[in-house]
Amino acid sequence: MHAFICTACGTQYAPRAGPPGECAICTDERQYVPPRGQTWTTLPALAASHCNAWRQYEPGIIGIGTQPQFAIGQRALLIRTPGGNVLWDCISLLDDATVTLIAALGGVKAFAISHPHFYTTMVEWSRAFGVPAHVHAADERWIMRPDPCLKLWQGETLALLPGVTLIRGGGHFAGGAMLHWADGAGGGGVLCSSDIAAVTTDRRFLTFMRSYPNLIPLAARQIEAIGRMLEPFAFDAVYGIFFDRVIESGGKAVLKASVDRYIAALAGAYERG
Repeated sequence: MHAFICTACGTQYAPRAGPPGECAICTDERQYVPPRGQTWTTLPALAASHCNAWRQYEPGIIGIGTQPQFAIGQRALLIRTPGGNVLWDCISLLDDATVTLIAALGGVKAFAISHPHFYTTMVEWSRAFGVPAHVHAADERWIMRPDPCLKLWQGETLALLPGVTLIRGGGHFAGGAMLHWADGAGGGGVLCSSDIAAVTTDRRFLTFMRSYPNLIPLAARQIEAIGRMLEPFAFDAVYGIFFDRVIESGGKAVLKASVDRYIAALAGAYERG
């Protein structure tokens, strides 16, 4: 019995004798099946060919990502708050070195994931650090490896730790969540926006999509809803999903400009070139 991992999206499935016939995450219109077809690996096989790299962005925020790139290629964040460490989002590879390093940094007090594309091996991470993985109940049907260590949360916000709040933005997925750390960025506040409000390549704007690889946009009302959910929260820095997708300052103004730009584009602002 093996807990097979999809090599296209990084999702781990419940242990079984052979790999699934297809990946439900990849066959959804928000993701894709590669031209070569669906292929699979396991955690031991992945650990034999890959390792995790680390980057400290600012005091209290460390990025963790797999090298060479695997699946979607996102990185997780370890957020070191006075109330304990928070693991935000998830990557497929969990190896002995990663467990050792995180344990040396104080372990994990709380763990949460933004949306199904990053569920990956969340059961392995939850068990390794002895904390439940928080995922929004609206996305329960996308859990491919059910386990008692998964904690479904409901509603629009959830206080994980003092000063750390989960915010349901929706849009990309119905339960798509972001994380706000009030004390981050030197007290200016940090928003970990994941794919719900994605940091663009130029790192000057955020964008909002139902599907990023298949370029399916969201409706104006969905984007306005994300903006409304974030309105009560102060933040200066915004952390996206990749190592280099960070807006270091002015994040709240960037959000407003990005929402306005996207809605204007949907209304025809670029029709004349």
